[in-house]
Amino acid sequence: MKRTRSRTAGLALSSATAITAALLTPAGAANADEPAPATECPASLACEWVPAAYQLNNPADPGSYGNYDTADRPTTTRIRYIVLHDTETEYNATLRLFQNPKALVSAHYVVRSSDGHVAQMVRTKDVAWQAGNWYINAQSIGIEQEGWAAQGATWYTPAMYRSTARLVRHLAAKYDIPLDRQHILGHDTVPGPTAAGVRGMHWDPGPYWDWGHFFRLLHRPLRPTASHRSELITINPRFRRNIQHARDCEKNQDLPDQGTSFVPLHTEPSADAPLFSDPGLHPDGSPGTDCAADWGSKASTGQSFVVAERQGDWTAVWWAGGKAWFQEPRGRRTTVPSRGWVVRPKEGRAEIPTYGRAYPEAAAYPQSIPKQAVVPLPYTIKAGQAYASTGETPTGYYYAKTIDNSLPDDHTYVAGDDTYLTVQIGHRIAYVKAEDVDLVRARTR
Repeated sequence: MKRTRSRTAGLALSSATAITAALLTPAGAANADEPAPATECPASLACEWVPAAYQLNNPADPGSYGNYDTADRPTTTRIRYIVLHDTETEYNATLRLFQNPKALVSAHYVVRSSDGHVAQMVRTKDVAWQAGNWYINAQSIGIEQEGWAAQGATWYTPAMYRSTARLVRHLAAKYDIPLDRQHILGHDTVPGPTAAGVRGMHWDPGPYWDWGHFFRLLHRPLRPTASHRSELITINPRFRRNIQHARDCEKNQDLPDQGTSFVPLHTEPSADAPLFSDPGLHPDGSPGTDCAADWGSKASTGQSFVVAERQGDWTAVWWAGGKAWFQEPRGRRTTVPSRGWVVRPKEGRAEIPTYGRAYPEAAAYPQSIPKQAVVPLPYTIKAGQAYASTGETPTGYYYAKTIDNSLPDDHTYVAGDDTYLTVQIGHRIAYVKAEDVDLVRARTR
């Protein structure tokens, strides 16, 4: 079938050429003859319905269409995540892009920067093509926010924060989604579906989205939930005081030193040590960078990790299969102790693989649906390491390859029997097979 890649598409950062090309193509209106449905927004938001395209591009080929897939969620697939993006273009241009069936991209909602106005473009029961990972797409709602990640502080306005928070609270209550960083994802925390896809994953909303402020607006402020002796910690610097340096490496220019939501990670407990080299981003082993897009060297507010070691005012956590260090200067809050679950390799296992999707075992697929490969990511969990976990994740694959949902087995959810667990492997989440690990409460040292 066609368009495997288009199912996992999302708005690409620094993709002005692709966006411009799409806007020059005549847009096709979606469901033009249907009455506008009621928007799925809280009463406090005056949302408008602006339908994304759902239309054939080639009438002779039912697999050539845009820009989302019909479903019947949460009946077909449970909605477990909300994914926050930025648009990397202006609000009106985003609406036009999602209404162009040849763009092969969409999101459920778009939020305007100036006043927080919200447009709904895809019904939440349907699957938008937004996260870069079909497993996540099938289980998530995508919210695009007008702005550019490298300029985030100037685009992420108080009105935008308030509107997005109201919308997220409403959707989380409706679909029973936990209000934590493992379920309220940035696009930058969505895992690459395979090892080959890791380097192409997006990094929005980026280092200047104030996650601490956002969770306060969600009425879930990041607070200590355990004693200071817990091995599990949550990144939580004060955004305005957490002045960090970053570069826009795509434009080869320094960004202004400013408040950020991340702490830089080093290979040793020293500011002079190289930055952590993510094996998915830097398969050649080259050092990590201070590029804003280099998410592998940045731990973000709200993410939880297991302490591996402490030296003076430096803390090491288990990160992407290795040990990463960040500084916690005395008197300056960087983390809070947390309670929760962690995974450790089963006794006798030297290392275990991680995965970017929890797809079913081969025996679960009917003959008419192609079996999806379960391919390890370039991150392993080694003996002696531990990673934060939010427990089980559904094992399943939503097969939707054409616009014609009357075809046999098309638009079908395939459930598996294998059990996977979610882990915070580094900046991104990942999945491990439950049979490979022990899931235990975080220790108190």
